[in-house]
Amino acid sequence: MRHKLIFAALAAFLLSFGAMAQTQGSTKPMKFGYTNVSYILSVMPESKQIESELGTYSRQLENQLKAKAEDFQSRVENYERGQTTMTAEARANTERELQQMQTQIQQFQQEAENNLQKKQMSLLEPVTEKISKAIRSVAEENGYTYIFNSDAGLGTTQILLHAPDEDNVTNLVLKKLGVQPPANATGASK
Repeated sequence: MRHKLIFAALAAFLLSFGAMAQTQGSTKPMKFGYTNVSYILSVMPESKQIESELGTYSRQLENQLKAKAEDFQSRVENYERGQTTMTAEARANTERELQQMQTQIQQFQQEAENNLQKKQMSLLEPVTEKISKAIRSVAEENGYTYIFNSDAGLGTTQILLHAPDEDNVTNLVLKKLGVQPPANATGASK
């Protein structure tokens, strides 16, 4: 429902903008194009390096988490084996320590997820800026007024539901980036 509202608002804006431009004597027709930024990113050489760095970083975080979890599990097992011989005070102290460890592990896991996202964003930022510059350049060189991203993201409804293949500028953007478009590529056209 939200996507329909956004699409309707965007369509209304574009139609009113086009009508306004025509009533103001503009003779230049509006030209729309589209591309798939996710696809472009996936075929760029930098994507393999980014994927590799993220994988290495993710494994490091996973190994740290695994070590913390194994230490915690070992301490829980030691506690369970020896709790009957402990004083009430020693049991309470050990239980408190175990609870603190469990909380620290949960915090580490959340921080690790946040750090992984930050790392991904920092690695992607220069590449997405490079793609944006190429898209702007293609738009200017080919007279496009607007270029839309045909990929709305994983699990979402695309905003661009139909468009002619000749308005797909994906291969032009790839060429501008110095990337040879793959043959029989999905996400791109001629």
